[in-house]
Amino acid sequence: MAILPAEAGGCRSAMHLSYTTGRILAKMHRADTFDIPRILIAALRGGSGKTVISIGMIAALARSGKTVAPFKKGPDYIDAGWLAMAAGRPCHNLDAFLCDDRSVVHSFLHHSHHADIAVIEGNRGLYDGLDAAGTTSSAALARLLSTPVILCIDCTKSTRTMAALVMGCMQFDPAVDIAGVILNRVAGHRHENLLRKTIETYCKIPVVGAVPKLPGADFPERHMGLIPTPEHAWAAASIESAAKVADNHIDLEAVCRIARTANAFEYTFHGSTPESRDVHSISDRQSAAETPSEPRPRIGVLKDAAFQFYYPENLDALADAGADVLFISPLASGELPEVDALYIGGGFPETHAEALSENRSFCDAVCDFATRGFPIYAECGGLMYLGESLVLDQVTYPMAGVLPVVFGFSKRPQGHGYTVVTVNRDNPFFPGGMELKGHEFHYSRVIKWKGGASDLVFDMKKGRGLIDCGGIPKDGLCIGNVMATYTHLHALGCPHWAHSLVRLSRACRDRDVSDSPCDGASSVVPSSGPGLR
Repeated sequence: MAILPAEAGGCRSAMHLSYTTGRILAKMHRADTFDIPRILIAALRGGSGKTVISIGMIAALARSGKTVAPFKKGPDYIDAGWLAMAAGRPCHNLDAFLCDDRSVVHSFLHHSHHADIAVIEGNRGLYDGLDAAGTTSSAALARLLSTPVILCIDCTKSTRTMAALVMGCMQFDPAVDIAGVILNRVAGHRHENLLRKTIETYCKIPVVGAVPKLPGADFPERHMGLIPTPEHAWAAASIESAAKVADNHIDLEAVCRIARTANAFEYTFHGSTPESRDVHSISDRQSAAETPSEPRPRIGVLKDAAFQFYYPENLDALADAGADVLFISPLASGELPEVDALYIGGGFPETHAEALSENRSFCDAVCDFATRGFPIYAECGGLMYLGESLVLDQVTYPMAGVLPVVFGFSKRPQGHGYTVVTVNRDNPFFPGGMELKGHEFHYSRVIKWKGGASDLVFDMKKGRGLIDCGGIPKDGLCIGNVMATYTHLHALGCPHWAHSLVRLSRACRDRDVSDSPCDGASSVVPSSGPGLR
């Protein structure tokens, strides 16, 4: 039975909680035992097919009438998007590197306590982590949440050896409850029968499914994962196909029985908590500190097929900090609506470079917005969009022109994995000296840099970042009230981020931007200069 101690070592959120986490704490404070049926789908390595199997299982369970709470272990947007679409509800990421253990537990309990079953998809191999102890592994998450594991194994060109591998995983850490196996990519009935008999005889756990090799057309891949659902015209049909596979080849009732064996989860918290509130939609939330008569600033979030990588908690955090969130499509919108700040997340702007570039009225509106000193926070794809141009296959596509940088692309990842940055100077978003944890994944690279080292406010302790300055990798391109970075942040691991963006947007909302800077800003983006047309 998992017990989370009241004083968790190294808890970054214990002293500084976002309002979202505060709501979770309040709810947990009233009831400290949770009996949530749950499973974690893991594998021996990445590429074993656990994502497609997880999608199919979640979709099939949802279609049977169950409320499924989907989760993705680790910093992932694309798989989470597919899992959310399969479940018909948001998928939340559980990441013990970006967030402390307490926040991971809070998030899981908060987003699953009304569900019939919670399904967590692991990442990479079951025991793979950042260190020899596997502290950020799927196994560590299973232990933290006292969750039984179903191991999805790729059985290609293998039979009895798979039993040895499963047994090795079971004995490697007996505290991890490996409770079942799904055979994937089996070659036929004879292959399946031999695998099933061997594993059940030697490992003493049930084989709850045997999935044949599936055609790849339903789930095309780009880079190192599935194509995002907004770009996949057949996403609904793909999920339906995966659900049929799960119905036909996986014993879903056996899966549910395993999920129900999860121990009741005990939670203990000591300390004051904010008053609990019911969960509302983003547009209905109001900050507890905000007076009813004070108008809420409006933060525009660029969201369409080009920009789609947003953690639900980040959007919730903006609403909880007192802002209204307005979704805007830079592909379809001809102008920028009235907003007080912009948040531009990651995505694949390179696949839509021509359409983004041809929408000059929107690009010009974003540039003018920055020139007038309004705050913009951009991550990865958003960073590229704010640059001068993208160069693809020797064709140059002009972008918004806010920042003094030109981007190109490589065939291999230029940054991939967790990041740790130190803020090297004060700026409108983060105080100097603050350490931030995030992640990066991009094939783009800087091919022309027209700024200076002082424009980069992140020193990389881990990760590649934007450019190298004198042997120090740097990121966090900050000019005036515009901050753009390759590093993605998670709001539960960095509560400061949302409050800063909302504070800046509120400060800029009513001022005359042509005469004075926003309160709290180090400077205003100049009307002309590096990166501004």
